[in-house]
Amino acid sequence: MTVRLTYIVSHPIQYQAPLLRQIARLDDLDLTVLFEKDFSTGTYFDHGFSTQVKWDVPLTDGYTHRPLSSSSAPQIIHESDAIWMHGWQSPVFRALLKKFSAANKPVLMRGENWSGAMPDGFGPIGWLKRSYLNSIFRRCSAFLAVGSANRTYYESHGVAPEKIFPMPYAIDNEYFSGRDTDEGRSTFRSEHGIPLDQPIILFAGKLARRKLPDVLLEAWQVAFKGLQRPPALVFAGDGECRETLERGAPEHVFFTGFKNQSELPPVYGAADIFVLASRKEPWGLAINEAMACGTAVIASNECGASIDLVDPACGRVVGAGNVGELAAALSEVLPKAGTMGVAARQKVETWDFDADVRGLRLALDYVL
Repeated sequence: MTVRLTYIVSHPIQYQAPLLRQIARLDDLDLTVLFEKDFSTGTYFDHGFSTQVKWDVPLTDGYTHRPLSSSSAPQIIHESDAIWMHGWQSPVFRALLKKFSAANKPVLMRGENWSGAMPDGFGPIGWLKRSYLNSIFRRCSAFLAVGSANRTYYESHGVAPEKIFPMPYAIDNEYFSGRDTDEGRSTFRSEHGIPLDQPIILFAGKLARRKLPDVLLEAWQVAFKGLQRPPALVFAGDGECRETLERGAPEHVFFTGFKNQSELPPVYGAADIFVLASRKEPWGLAINEAMACGTAVIASNECGASIDLVDPACGRVVGAGNVGELAAALSEVLPKAGTMGVAARQKVETWDFDADVRGLRLALDYVL
């Protein structure tokens, strides 16, 4: 039997497109994707990067899709055996969820929430938030957990464990590892004047305050103080913090600006250590990307990915905002970065789209 599955998501997302293509190729699933908005398919101003962005990978090729506005709730209910929703942040999503539940249509919910990134809070505010979440969750038939902290979040809000299925937050590992070439790494170094024998510590992503790039800069200065030629510190990205960081940056600190998806693999591959020191980071898919390229990782304990992916074999987890811990981790990891990078690639290999498909099928078997 072919299952008609409708996926409802905010907009085309570069990380999700290859997964949707893989699902669309399955003989036993008939996938239709409904987008609430489509701004990301063209050039748009990304507030996180503080610049104009146009993704250089296909976002909507290879699977059936249409605007959410083109379909009414009764039509979606009629055309679907099951509905998969990504989050509940939109009033439109919440209204649809209520209608799907009233029609007894199975709904699979996948979100990024965990207590470290989205705490309920305390007192009356916390009680109100928990009550609101309960009203959302009781309308869902099953949950697709992106990681262990996400699973714990659902369970802590009263979701029965048997209703939660693993659908790990993954990237296209083969794409990233396949585009990480010696030529690409050499070209990247040459473009920025970084010698082939100089180690690189990398941040890649939005230079936003909550990602604490200033903490990384300070920790790098502490860890390698007094060295005539310290490891290069590379900030690959753009955003609100860039101007301030550049003003205070000493020699051996480099800013590349925004890097598109096809440009990122050799940047990760050239680095010895990738660092994501964020506060309240729901996941941090840049960690997956770096690991797929064989790069050791240091992440904060407030990154969802650090709980499942970063272990002592492939990197270190440090307290968010703790300069001393991050500096010590940089010094400790750098001499072992080669071995840790190999372990990182091996660790993330099974955190992939095949695992996502297995979890999705388990959830569908449960609700149908």
